[in-house]
Amino acid sequence: MTRPSRALIDLPALAHNFSVARRAAPNSRVMAVVKANAYGHGAVPVSRALAGADAFAVASVEEAMQLREAGIRQDIVLLEGVFEPAELELAVSHEFQLVIHSPQQMRWLEASRCAASVCLWLKLNTGMNRLGFSPRDALPVWQRLQRLSCVQSAALRWMSHLACADEYHNPATSAQLNRFVETLQFADSMQGVRAERSLANSAALLTRPDTHFDWVRPGIMLYGASPMAPGYEARFDLRPVMTLESRLIAVHELRKGDAIGYGQSWTCPEHMPVGVVAIGYGDGYPRHAPSGTPVLVNGNKVPLVGRVSMDMLCVDLRDQPQAKSGDPVILWGEGLPVELIAEQAGTISYELLCGVSARVPRCYHSEPGRTV
Repeated sequence: MTRPSRALIDLPALAHNFSVARRAAPNSRVMAVVKANAYGHGAVPVSRALAGADAFAVASVEEAMQLREAGIRQDIVLLEGVFEPAELELAVSHEFQLVIHSPQQMRWLEASRCAASVCLWLKLNTGMNRLGFSPRDALPVWQRLQRLSCVQSAALRWMSHLACADEYHNPATSAQLNRFVETLQFADSMQGVRAERSLANSAALLTRPDTHFDWVRPGIMLYGASPMAPGYEARFDLRPVMTLESRLIAVHELRKGDAIGYGQSWTCPEHMPVGVVAIGYGDGYPRHAPSGTPVLVNGNKVPLVGRVSMDMLCVDLRDQPQAKSGDPVILWGEGLPVELIAEQAGTISYELLCGVSARVPRCYHSEPGRTV
């Protein structure tokens, strides 16, 4: 018998969440973000399931090549561009679109001998202060890009990234939007034609229609997690795509005063049943999840107790005294939002989903009763 921990990936839920993005931004094309192995869900099967996407976004040439070699033909955008000059030829030959965010990348492009045309996104730093050119520096770079023989005007686009869109009332989003618009208005007047542009991430896509422009870039929302910070009251029609599950592998009747796990950090307050679940931080469950973090046993909430180990964690079964070895356990997903576990553990849903380790099998559900 194999170890029971696994990640169930609900492809119909993924398709539903994609349709939510389409409905929220009906006049924009959709660049589905599938970097980091599609946030832990599997980049190839996720991309195949999102056949209606206009493009896919990844972080590196390696991630892009994985999609191309799997037969994915849509446009693929390298969000961080290339990391060395040698990657340019490979990127161009496979028709990857490049984000240009640094003077070094600009020099590499100018020094290259690329014969084929390439689509470029110029990254504008509007306040994230991570990657991209300042509005003042971006305009001269834009002019230099226009002079490259491998770049056609229609294949030259603008992009920026929002820092605080998950905080609905944060004025930083409007400030970034204004910088983006002002810079691009000036660039359009210089070029004499309006270039395509992209600004909205998942949070802005769902809450700020004024940021949609030509392309939207949904990421976390595709996987069914809310992109908004805790406390945001409105709910979106998103369905969890990943359900991380395992089983009880032991149930013990412990006595008052018995301590649980490493460091004996939690002590039984009374005689009680404690279950052992076959999952731990070696599988991607957060080690720093505190006692009290909810877990579903037989569909009912019970609290985690003690420290999470590499391969196991323990749960308080006082509210589930009938539970037995072999019973199903859900760590997050259907019936238990990953955002709730992330909040308990002091992190974000992105980290939990991306952190599910390779030793956890992904089982792809395409229709009732079937995995692929």
